[in-house]
Amino acid sequence: MKSDYRLRKAITALTAIASLTLGLLSSSHAAEVTVAMTVKEVNVAINNAGETRNMWTYDGTIPGPLVRVRQGDVVKFSMHNDAANGNSHSMDFHAARVDVLDEFSDVSPGDSKHYEFRADYPGVFIYHCGSESMAEHISRGMYGVIIVDPAEGYSDAYPEPDREYVLVQGDLFEEGSSAHDITAGNTWEAALINGKVFHYDPVHDPNASLALEAKPGERVRIFFVNASINDTAALHPIAGIWDRVWDNGNPKNISHGLQTVNVAPAHGMVLDLIPPADRPTNNAIVDHRMKAAMGGAITVLMNHEDADPEKGRNGNLILR
Repeated sequence: MKSDYRLRKAITALTAIASLTLGLLSSSHAAEVTVAMTVKEVNVAINNAGETRNMWTYDGTIPGPLVRVRQGDVVKFSMHNDAANGNSHSMDFHAARVDVLDEFSDVSPGDSKHYEFRADYPGVFIYHCGSESMAEHISRGMYGVIIVDPAEGYSDAYPEPDREYVLVQGDLFEEGSSAHDITAGNTWEAALINGKVFHYDPVHDPNASLALEAKPGERVRIFFVNASINDTAALHPIAGIWDRVWDNGNPKNISHGLQTVNVAPAHGMVLDLIPPADRPTNNAIVDHRMKAAMGGAITVLMNHEDADPEKGRNGNLILR
């Protein structure tokens, strides 16, 4: 009896030590990541023909810069609102747990804001401006993506991809639209994919010079965020099936073999597509709501042996 007790006590102690060691190993990977952005109200091309609109941006691009950290990292963020801007702006990271009245408060032109947060949950998250009118600020381009990779890295449930792409769907409203009409959706004009109408669709837009690429049989991972202010995106890969889908990008939220995935406004999904390995093929990743698809929300993925080796690799997740 005494030997059994000692054995159980030893096992309990060893288990505690192992758990502590694993925790220390996990936390040892945590880092401080500095992220700095400048809000710029500038003219930005909104289609492949080069037509521009006055948009409100983070660092002059739509979407803003991609932020990528590891679960447990501390993000040390700073935002400067350029003095030449005519509006106050802010930053709302959906990956953060802070105070909406403090960290997410408005920043006047010429001023700056600094705060930090720990990325506690893995996934793909939107960041956006939350200043009044939020609908106008978001629809004029004030959004981007933060990817929080899982602390444990890749696994059987979350395998390493061959290529990775970020797609952000947003709105384009008629020039001069009021904040009220934007919020109500009265003057919706088109859908933007990474800032442009039919950005990666040479089929529907002869001016499109970019498309996603992969080799046959490669695992292609799409980090998708819906920055539309009102509408859900019904994401479907024409001529393919989503092999695996992680709701919010969290490896624990896994589904298999889905045809179409609904992504709510201000939400994100991670989706894997594996094209046939035995021949070249093409896919069209669309918002299957026809208004959005024919309004610009179609992205072509070309699968062929001569795929550009840099696309979807080495940090090239947003093709610009």
